[in-house]
Amino acid sequence: MALKVVAFDADDTLWVNEPFFQEVEKEYVSLLEDYGSADDISQALFATEMKNLNIYGYGAKGFTLSMMETALEVSGNRLAQVVIARILKLGKSLLNMPIELIDGIEDTLSYLKQKYFLVVATKGDITDQQNKLERSGLVCYFHHIEIMGEKNEDGYARLFSRLNVKPEQFLMVGNSVKSDILPVLNLKAQAIHVPFHTTWEHERMSISGENSRYRSINSVTELMNIL
Repeated sequence: MALKVVAFDADDTLWVNEPFFQEVEKEYVSLLEDYGSADDISQALFATEMKNLNIYGYGAKGFTLSMMETALEVSGNRLAQVVIARILKLGKSLLNMPIELIDGIEDTLSYLKQKYFLVVATKGDITDQQNKLERSGLVCYFHHIEIMGEKNEDGYARLFSRLNVKPEQFLMVGNSVKSDILPVLNLKAQAIHVPFHTTWEHERMSISGENSRYRSINSVTELMNIL
């Protein structure tokens, strides 16, 4: 059955995202240097994020709340008001981070739009993701935008149903093996991995074995040669 839908992840596939979070975290741990080493604070923050994922979901707002919670815990609730204000400012900066498009993404989308039904399939805070999409200038290339609570098999199956496509008509393009590749392959759809040089720890996973429905490329521009 012919390919009909090509879906793209957003963060670190359409535009740069994780490096901004890492810069914020670097400044955050320096604010808390009186309460532990950089590694200890980072590990405590990651543990808090994982604990809170089912409550806050993904994105800058949940990250900010986890930063606040971690800071209060490691400091024994003795944070100075100026530090609290600085943490909140760091969190807000992520909501207004500059949009730096991945090299070649506009040319690639312009080419593929002529041949396929293009979809954004991302996860995170709805308002934040919509804001980034609008500021990216890429909305015009997509026929459908899906902001998912979790990118797992159930989430993708619902997306297939909403788009009225069979798995073999669907291709997912993204940088996360955990969220963009494995769930899609498990549903018998196709997936292309485009690694990004920096990956959030929660999304780090490898893929083993050969699969005719999967391939990895170095740049999104390669899609114009293979699709």
